[in-house]
Amino acid sequence: MILFDTTKLKIQSLKDRTHDLDMGVVKPIKGVESYPEAMGKVAQRIVTAKDKGKKIVLMAGGHVIRAGVQNFLIDLMERGYLSCIAMNGSVMIHDFEFALIGATTESVARYIKEGQFGLWKETGQINDIINKGYKNGLGMGEAVGEAIFKGDFTHKNISLLAAGYRLKIPVTVHVGIGYDIIHEHPNCSGAATGETSYSDFLRFAKILEGLEDGVVMNFGSAVMAPEVFLKALSMARNLARQNGESIRHFTTLVCDLHDLPDDFSVEPDKNNPAYYFRPWKTMLVRTVADGGKSFYVKGRHSDTIPALWSAINKAEKGV
Repeated sequence: MILFDTTKLKIQSLKDRTHDLDMGVVKPIKGVESYPEAMGKVAQRIVTAKDKGKKIVLMAGGHVIRAGVQNFLIDLMERGYLSCIAMNGSVMIHDFEFALIGATTESVARYIKEGQFGLWKETGQINDIINKGYKNGLGMGEAVGEAIFKGDFTHKNISLLAAGYRLKIPVTVHVGIGYDIIHEHPNCSGAATGETSYSDFLRFAKILEGLEDGVVMNFGSAVMAPEVFLKALSMARNLARQNGESIRHFTTLVCDLHDLPDDFSVEPDKNNPAYYFRPWKTMLVRTVADGGKSFYVKGRHSDTIPALWSAINKAEKGV
């Protein structure tokens, strides 16, 4: 079998890359006066779940980090309103780059023409961290979080991964081989990548064992969040059923830009393109069909995350 020789790739420094985002995008914590009614209802359920010691999970896609809402999420982590953050590989990469150089995001349109897209030396160091974590029996999120927290990262204060390590809150990373730019690099190990992310998947499934009366939120992940949640929930329910228990009464929230009907309690027909928007059929219908409650809020993450934070503050005060 003839394979691509990654050792021949030209890897450039991030210093040579034009970044689309810098620290100016990171928002200071500031509440909002108004938000959708659904957000208020979810916030109340989050406060109740925290009071009962139930799990509160936030799943996210890469644009959450790019929206600059890290401070809001870290504050919720510090106050006990998030039990776990589950992210795809792009969130990890944006989080790492922001923490390291205070900037992230490259022009795909420009760099793919040059054959330089994703091939940046400093970002590739994530592979070294993952490889070391693999040898030490760590999950991907914990390994990268520890490296950022303990390492020389100028902006580690806005890193979700570092905050998770510092607060001992699981931050799990769920990747697909070939999805992320670090998989282009010669120091990428398929074994280390697979094992550390699979370890995170098992950790995530363990967390869902405590989901009864809890909350699961999905901000902007069209594939990873619904698919990982579906499988992990099935595993958790399998064990619960063997023990004469159930995981049925929990809340789901999806925040995205899709136009959903007011009544999204029934999944769309297979002939409808919306059927293939997995968060709808998986997180808003199928997984809550036997006792749960789902909510959908349309909006940009730069608006919905501050709205969630503000609604939790209000619910916390019993207003």
